[in-house]
Amino acid sequence: MCVAIAGAQGSGKTTLARVLTQELTRAGLGAVACSLDDFYLTRTQREALAQSVHPLLVTRGVPGTHDVELCVRTLDDVTRRPTAMPVFDKGLDDRIEPGRWPVVGPVQVVVIEGWCLGARPQAPGDLVVPINDLERDEDADGRFRRFVNDALAQRYQDLFERFDKLIFLQVPDFEAVVTWRGQQERQIPRANRMTPAQLRRFIAHYERLTRWMLEDMPSRADLTVVLNAAHGIERSITKRAG
Repeated sequence: MCVAIAGAQGSGKTTLARVLTQELTRAGLGAVACSLDDFYLTRTQREALAQSVHPLLVTRGVPGTHDVELCVRTLDDVTRRPTAMPVFDKGLDDRIEPGRWPVVGPVQVVVIEGWCLGARPQAPGDLVVPINDLERDEDADGRFRRFVNDALAQRYQDLFERFDKLIFLQVPDFEAVVTWRGQQERQIPRANRMTPAQLRRFIAHYERLTRWMLEDMPSRADLTVVLNAAHGIERSITKRAG
């Protein structure tokens, strides 16, 4: 079984994945948690995308900057045999060498968390108007956002079809994302932290799809956990069968 946890940056996906995996293990099931973040393309691969498609693709995170095939293969393998699980070092902005990946499995349940898991592409017409300064100033012709949307419509849907259950952590608004992601950044060693301006620009890469997911996902997720401004749970909504 594969359980996916989606939600904006700072919403609590990693914490929920860890707790859920602990509870599954306590119940006697073999379980492992992993993150879509660990399947980012290498720095070299993203630099190549930046050269061939659009400079903004050097920044990790948006659809099109993950090794989807590696993720699919890993999810399939870890339920069948001992499997090396990729690890991405955000401080280095690169994937660590395969010889250092932990070997896990086989397990009965995989819990995978990632900000855009389960997302659907937007309609082409919705991409025309820039959503923030980053799109207006650095993607005036829409090449970047069209590439991201097309990637989401294709390879990512093959990954999402492997999910048996989808949990969506619904943040109150996009400003909460800025605040909560800033809190995460302060936990990183000072030498590796982004400045507030760098962080705001980094988050802008995710804004379009984050806002679209807040609109589209609650009606589709198996469980939507509605969060309040204090980062607490306001309520949860379970999708009705059928």
